[in-house]
Amino acid sequence: MKIAVAIKQVPLRDSLLRVNGAGTWIEEENLSFEINEPDAYALEEALQLREKHGGEVIVISVGPPRVSQTLREALAKGADRGIHVESSNLDTLGVGHLLATALRAESPDLILTGLQSDDLGYGQTGVVLAELLGLPSSTIIMQVQVINDVQPGKVRVKRELEDGWFQHIEMPLPAVLTIQSGLNKLRYATLMGIKKAKTKEIKLVSASEVPQASAVIEKLYAPEKNKQGQIFDGDAKTAAAKLVEKLRFEARVI
Repeated sequence: MKIAVAIKQVPLRDSLLRVNGAGTWIEEENLSFEINEPDAYALEEALQLREKHGGEVIVISVGPPRVSQTLREALAKGADRGIHVESSNLDTLGVGHLLATALRAESPDLILTGLQSDDLGYGQTGVVLAELLGLPSSTIIMQVQVINDVQPGKVRVKRELEDGWFQHIEMPLPAVLTIQSGLNKLRYATLMGIKKAKTKEIKLVSASEVPQASAVIEKLYAPEKNKQGQIFDGDAKTAAAKLVEKLRFEARVI
């Protein structure tokens, strides 16, 4: 069974972020990067499926040259090989096109993505990729069970809905699944895994045609800190009545 996992490189969670001079993105020059945590859960699910059913796990990422570092991290955790589509400054649709082009040549049985990215949080890559490839897809997956890993096999998934409800559905393979964060306990890369990762293949793919971005960030800025306080005069009953009035008609929270 061939499983492809789309991963993204994002800044470390505790990084101090500053907006660049143009106000269009953050300054990346002195930042450290890591694998997007929701994508790490997709990778873990792929590794566990391979352990049960055999096959291989391919990690694929779109980004500048530094992305190879994150691919090596995924290989150290157990992925078999990587694909690096070298490009940058793309929106979700552009990334989806590049991922779809690279994955068509691989013909994976299953494609997994994280729920969303820690930097932008759009939560669109999985469904966009599925649409471009013409594959069935499902999101917020809590459990994956392969019914028959020999094509044309099927997969049974458990989806998380609202208010503690779940949905169980069967899907034909190949398919694209968006994995819910927290599905499994993430594994650490072992020393042996890190050594093996140095010899594993990372295929560099140049984007022959870079899609025109359909969504552009025009301005990025930190929220203004604005602290306001108000003291209500009178006794406790009068002050409480004024507070309720403010909460109901101005803040509109009750």
